[in-house]
Parts: sequence; C-alpha cells; structure tokens
Amino acid sequence: MIHRGSQILFRLLLVITALVVVTESRAQNPSPKASPTPPVAGQDQEPITTFIRRVRLPITVVDKKGQFVPGLTKSDFLVFEDKVPQQIETFEDDLGQSLPLYVVVLMDTSPSTAGKLKFEQESAMNFIQTVVRPRRDRVLFATFDHEVNLRQDFTDKLDLLDRAVFNVKQTGSQTALFDAIWQFCDEKLRSVSGRRVLVVITDGEDTYSRANLKDAVDIAQRTETTVFAISTKAGFLSTVPGVEAGQVKDQRDRDLVTLAEETGGVAFFTGDMLSLEKSFNKISKELRAQYLVTYKPANDRYDGSFRRVEVKLAQGRGDLKVRTKHGYKAIADSVRP
Repeated sequence: MIHRGSQILFRLLLVITALVVVTESRAQNPSPKASPTPPVAGQDQEPITTFIRRVRLPITVVDKKGQFVPGLTKSDFLVFEDKVPQQIETFEDDLGQSLPLYVVVLMDTSPSTAGKLKFEQESAMNFIQTVVRPRRDRVLFATFDHEVNLRQDFTDKLDLLDRAVFNVKQTGSQTALFDAIWQFCDEKLRSVSGRRVLVVITDGEDTYSRANLKDAVDIAQRTETTVFAISTKAGFLSTVPGVEAGQVKDQRDRDLVTLAEETGGVAFFTGDMLSLEKSFNKISKELRAQYLVTYKPANDRYDGSFRRVEVKLAQGRGDLKVRTKHGYKAIADSVRP
C-alpha cells in the first residue's frame, strides 16, 4: 500500500514539474500577437538579386568651332565596348526637357583660395541660377579643404543655395579633392534618378585625400557621373608666373584633365573673371545639348575588369567631335537608372 502510494506521489510530482517548465517557457518566449504570413508555395523566402546593368552614356557632339551639334538621331551613333559593337536600346535628344539634372558643386576652400573666395562664390551662384529649373533640377553645394563639408543638400530652392554659398567665411589647411569627389559620387549621386553632374572649382593639387585620382575616376564612371573641372590656379589676374588661361602646365593640371575627360566632361583653366564666367556658361549650355544613349553590354560578366567605351558617328563625320566617358569597371554595383 505504501509502495503504491509512493508511485502515485512520484507521478504527481512529474506532472507538476512538467507544468512548471511549460509555464516558464511561455513566460520567457511569449507568443506573437499575430502569426507571420506563411511563404507562398514554391517561393524562396530570400529573394535572389539579379544585376541586369545598362550602361548610360551622356554624349556631347561639337563641330570644329566647338559649337554643339543638334538634330542627330539614334542611327547616327555607333557604340563600341572593348571594340565590340553594342546594340543601342534607348536614345534621347531632348535632355533639356526630359530628365531631371542633379548637380554637385564642390568648391575648394584651401588656404590658397583665400583671395579668390568671394568671386568663386559669386560665380558659383551665377552658375547655379543658370542651370537650375525649379521643380525639376536639384543642386547640392559642398566645400572641401582638410575637411569635406556638405553645405546644402539637393534642392531647387535658390534662396537656400544662396545662403549656403555665401555663408562660407573661412578656409582650411589642406586640399582633399579626391575624397570629396568620392564621397559625393558614392553617397549622393548614385542614388538619384536623372543625369548626374559634378562641377569642381579648385586651384590646387590634392594634398590630403586617402583616395587618389584613379579612385575618383572609378567612382565617377561607376555612378555615371560627368565631371567638369574648373581650375582657378592662374588667378583672376594671371598672377601665377608661366600660367595663362586655357593652358595645361603641370601634373595637377593634367590630373584635372584626366578626371574630366575620362568621365565625359571638360577641364577649364581660367585666368580672369570673364574666363570663369564663360566656363560656367559653357557647362550650363552643354548640359542642355547632350544626347543620352543606353545599352546592355554584350559582355555581361561582372569580373571587375575595365571596359573601354568608344562612341563614333556613322557616315564618317570626321568634321564632328564626340565626347563621352571612356569606360567603366565591370562591378555589380547599385546605381539608380
């Protein structure tokens, strides 16, 4: 009798222990308020990302006098990648009316710009007023010296841009040009939907960046950004010995030319106030006169190799000059169309 009573008591203790364990488990892991949506049959829970990249080429065509050439059609252009002909998918010739324009204006505020700062500000603001179409285009304004400073994010409000430009009062101690280009191409321009342009105003070589010229060209090409460089090295009275407006003299000048040409832009070397204003006006006009071609590369491997791009005109139009970016690195990158 005692033996049977002990068995009953033992079983009762097991039941009580099990109930306590279940209760504590539920207290530590409360049930969700709603059950998660079950996956659809045959559908993976984690989507597979497929990169189907199109290459977008803003193209400028000029005649022997440097005048922009309008009226060309899709059939006038031949596109080659690593010398292999490519099939043009889309073509636009009314960029002044269709795609929004996103422009980053970078102004050098290193010590050597102290005497030119006011005029650089006035010229930059004149350019911004010329290029921005309200409710369509956007401009970002930033400065660089030993630091890279965002002064005004993308906006079409001229009063905000005016305030940001003329609130710059001090210069820094170094010149981080390539870091500034990398930062704004990577963090700002890659995520906008429209044409991407970066205008840099500088009078000196890079003295402080972790990035180099190759890095700056690479990120601009990958984010489909056209770079226009304006060098004010000669000073506005041509006071630098041996340097005149329009001339390329030393390595830092050649770096600006490379940066611009490899991305489809132009480098300007100013010697006076009028030259700087003309440079800005030419950029503004060019942005309204470009053609836009897109194609899907026949070589669809993302192997990190550099792909050389060349655009020619059909019918042997040797009297015209075509300018676009020179290539890109084949990396499965994320850039908005």
